[in-house]
Order: sequence, then structure tokens, then C-alpha cells
Amino acid sequence: MASSVALQAEPAPIVACTISRDVQNFDLLIEDMETELGESWGDLSFEDARVFLNQPDAESLEFVAVAMDREDEGRIAMVADLIKTANSRGIKVIVIAEDVSPIALHQLLRLGAEEFVPYPLPDGALHDAIERLRKPREVAPPPSAPAAKAVKLSGDRDGVVLAMHGLAGGVGSTTFAVNMAWELANIDKKEPPRVCLLDFDLQYGSVATYLDLPRREAVFELLSDTESMDDEAFMHALQDYKEKLHVLTAPPEMLPLDLICSEDVNRILAAARANFDYVVVDMPSTVVQWTEAVLNTAHVYFTPLELDMRSAQNTLRMIRALKAEDLPFEKLRYILNRAPKFTDLSGKSRVKRMAETLNIDIEVMMPDGGKAVNDACDQGVPLGEAAPKNNLRKEILKLATSVHEHNQAVIAGA
Repeated sequence: MASSVALQAEPAPIVACTISRDVQNFDLLIEDMETELGESWGDLSFEDARVFLNQPDAESLEFVAVAMDREDEGRIAMVADLIKTANSRGIKVIVIAEDVSPIALHQLLRLGAEEFVPYPLPDGALHDAIERLRKPREVAPPPSAPAAKAVKLSGDRDGVVLAMHGLAGGVGSTTFAVNMAWELANIDKKEPPRVCLLDFDLQYGSVATYLDLPRREAVFELLSDTESMDDEAFMHALQDYKEKLHVLTAPPEMLPLDLICSEDVNRILAAARANFDYVVVDMPSTVVQWTEAVLNTAHVYFTPLELDMRSAQNTLRMIRALKAEDLPFEKLRYILNRAPKFTDLSGKSRVKRMAETLNIDIEVMMPDGGKAVNDACDQGVPLGEAAPKNNLRKEILKLATSVHEHNQAVIAGA
């Protein structure tokens, strides 16, 4: 008998716990926790967790996964206390949320939850979240570091806001925004204007990819608390590209578009306008509550589209939506990407019919830049650097020149 007792394995130490109203409501979470941790995890109710996290046994925990659904929003104060307690004990928190309002989720993330994973769990999402928790947290460089070297306070500008809002996926809105911002930053060699590029696509924003810039936690911190933001905090969240263009990238993680509201957007735009001559905003293709804030502030609201049915239908939807809300739809400036060549008479006839049918003016025709555009985006450099003779780059430069000359004429006449 003694020998059989000696052969029994000691129970695996508990390194993580799920905390929920009833973990059986999250069967996929149970499966993923077993896959990742085997038997090294436990389960607690909200009430039991309040007691356990304050006991010595909790010191062995690496993280807790707080699972919530819509019914748990009434317990938001209790969940917030659990997150605070876990943080005070050095225990990291993953929030697993199903149908939880963006406001509640925003509050939990601000209180110190390290990771958010939607439920039902996407394949590998919990694994990736655990891996990120186990990696050493990157520390943002101090103000004297190279990333912030060229970012200086001004506060004496009244910048022109140029928004880019693609009317369908893949119409080149981000490519246009990045290259427009770069051309404006280089438009005057003697007195180059200060240019800021804001990526407001909180979920799929790719400005960071197109300029080969890291996505920093400072962006999420800024978006989470714009009420306490001043010009210095705003400038610290920016990165400079070749000391000419200043960029607010999308956050490192995919976030709900409702994480920010119109007041947040207005504060960010006000800070950007006060410190830059031009503010280029890359918008998500989705229309959200704060789209109105950008539309009202923007001097020009560019809407790239293509010569196809989806763009035509989405243009009609956009115009109807703006008219229904009595918003300034006349600010929309339509840019046709991949426009027909000069010799393509059939294509030019289709463009004319499309404009007449939609009752719009297609003011700018952008040619197909071809493979050079994808290559430049993949390499993380603007077209002006990668392919200066590209036809698309030339047209964007012409438009940037026209915008700058018009702005200078307005300033001179003021």
C-alpha cells in the first residue's frame, strides 16, 4: 500500500481561474482552458472570487478569466472590484465577453483588464491572449527617445481637416490617406507644413502597416481617457515618420468602434488642429455615432469609390443617411479609384452615366497604380518614396498641391 501511495502524482498547481456567474454557459471557454492548462485551472463564482482573491492561496495564480454576458452587466461594480483586487495581487485579467455593451467593456479595460476576447471564442484567441500576458510588457519610450524626437508642441495652429471614408471595401481609402498626408508633408521644401495622420479605424486600421510603424499601447491609453488629455499627452501618443509626418496609429488590439464617442473625437481633432497645419483622418468604412463629429469638423470629406455596383449602391445609402439626419452631405468629395484610362471611351461613358444616375460630381479620377501600390504598402513606404513616377502618385501629388495652394490663398486673403 505504501508503494501505491508513493506512485500517486501530486495535484497540478492551480495557475488560473475562470470567474463567472455559471461557467457552464461558456462551454467553449471550458474546452480552451483545458486545452491550454490541462488540470491546472479552477472555476469560481463572482461571490467566491471576492473571498478567494484575498486569500494566500491566490498567490499562485497567473491570471483569471472573467466571463460575462449581457445578464452580468448588473454586476459590473462587483466585476470591477474583482479586477482591482486581482491587479493589486499581481494577477492579470482576461475579460471574456458576450453581448456586453461597449461602455461596460470600456470601463473594465480602463480598470486594468489586460486582454479582451469576444465570446464565442474565435479559434486560438484564448491561446494568443495567454501568450501576450506571458510576454514582458513593452515600455513606451520616454519623450527624449527617437519615436518622439520630432514631436513638439505648437498650440498655435488652426489645421485643415481632410477625412477619407471609403464607400466600399478595397477602394483604396487608406492608401489615399497615407499618400495624401505624405505629399502634404513634403509639398513645400522651404517651409514644410506640419501634417498629422489619424487612423480612426480601431479594428482594421492599417496606417501603421503602410508606414511600417509599431502599434503602441499609448494610443489605447489616449483613446480610453480623452477627458484628461492635454496637448502634451496627445503629442506623446504620436509617432513620427522620417521626422516629417506625425501619425496616430490604430491601437494594438481590435477594439469596439463605440469605444470612443463624439466628445472623444472632437477632443482629439481639436488637439490635432491646434498643433498641425493639416490633419488627415482615415475613417472606418462603417458609419458610427461619431462619424458625424468628423464630418462636421472636416473641411473636405473625401469618399473614394470604384466603378462598380456596390460603390454606387453604397453612395446612395450614404447620401440618404446624411440627408435623413440633416448632416452636411455637400462636404462629400467623390474620388474614383482605378478610373478608366484616357483612351478608354467606353469606361469614361460608364463614369458619366454613374455620376448622372447618382446625381453627384466625380471630381477626381485616380488611375490604377498597379503592382507598385501593393509593393509600397507591403514595404511600409509611401508611393512618393517607393515609386515617385507612378501615375497614381502623380495624381495624388496634384491633388495635394491643389489643396495646399487653395489653403495658402485663403490664409493670404484672410
